[in-house]
Amino acid sequence: MSALEKQVHVGRLPPRPPMPGGLQSGSKMRMGPGRKRDFSPIPWSQYFESMEDVVVESETGEHSFRIYKSGSEGPVLLLLHGGGHSALSWAVFTTAIISRIQCRVVAVDQRGHGETKVKNPDDLSAETMSRDIGNVVEALYGDLPPPIMLIGHSMGGAIAVHTAASNLVPSLLGLCMIDVVEGTAMDALNSMQNFLRSRPKTFKSVENAIEWSVKSGQIRNLDSARVSMVGQVKQCEEATSPEGPKALVEGIIEEEEEDEDENGGQSINKRKKEDDSETKKERPYTWRIELSKTEKYWEGWFKGLSNLFLGCSIPKQLLLAGVDRLDKDLTIGQMQGKFQMQVLPQCGHAVHEDAPDKVAEAVATFLVRHRFAEPVGGFQCVFPTC
Repeated sequence: MSALEKQVHVGRLPPRPPMPGGLQSGSKMRMGPGRKRDFSPIPWSQYFESMEDVVVESETGEHSFRIYKSGSEGPVLLLLHGGGHSALSWAVFTTAIISRIQCRVVAVDQRGHGETKVKNPDDLSAETMSRDIGNVVEALYGDLPPPIMLIGHSMGGAIAVHTAASNLVPSLLGLCMIDVVEGTAMDALNSMQNFLRSRPKTFKSVENAIEWSVKSGQIRNLDSARVSMVGQVKQCEEATSPEGPKALVEGIIEEEEEDEDENGGQSINKRKKEDDSETKKERPYTWRIELSKTEKYWEGWFKGLSNLFLGCSIPKQLLLAGVDRLDKDLTIGQMQGKFQMQVLPQCGHAVHEDAPDKVAEAVATFLVRHRFAEPVGGFQCVFPTC
């Protein structure tokens, strides 16, 4: 549950690198001409080659799963995002992994997230979500799917394990969990609601949401935030009155160049903001999914996860932001060589967004080492396990 676990993990992470100019998160940024950071959104097409909606027929009706794809040869890397995120969280990673190995990437918006449309989006049980993945694979490839490696972050990592353990992907060749461990996740459950309440409820714009995600540390990589946050927020369906909830984020002050006119002393930007108030202030952006309402499913995602992971007979990989996240079962399993572990320091919980190149190197090395994929572009294994 990417954003959900961060509040508990943050105290154990290495200190966040200082912001440019020595500024701290939440401080007013005056970076001078030409140095202002760009928080504008980036389209998915800058990182993925194609996008499509996969239609799946089930007992409850017709469902449409949004997927983003890149690559034309090699094994399929089926990417599952964390809670509250979307397939776009894998955008920068996709470019990085495609440049290292011959593979195909399929990133999925899971039910209740992103642009996926299902009949019952509130059903986020592990059983239902893992069955979704099997159905998407069948809809894409029929009875003869290509070799597939499941890679999931946080909630997505848990769903990947449940999918593998239930044998819902017949051509599965590997499994990778990113920064999700049963013990740590279960310990974090009591703090998740507090973290969700601490987040802004609305944003005045997508740019404002991107800025918050970076300055709050939810995503430490600006490039990734600019494409990923588009999949996390949506414009409110109903307009809010001027007296209604403000779509402003505490501690984030929009930079503007004050251009005083001769008459009233008002800046041109300020007058423009007032002119645009009807469109910007009355239609703020909010989260696409209310994670606080999914609480009844949290335990089902993570309880028993370590043993399910260890019980999968395929080659396995675990990527963590810190070694202190290991629980007892995984510690024993790692000592017995049951999976390959890689610790990627100086990352937040969204490891694949904060350090997409490092995660791509780790995954590429894993696949090349097991001879599941061929290196491209002169890529060489960089870790001792290769």
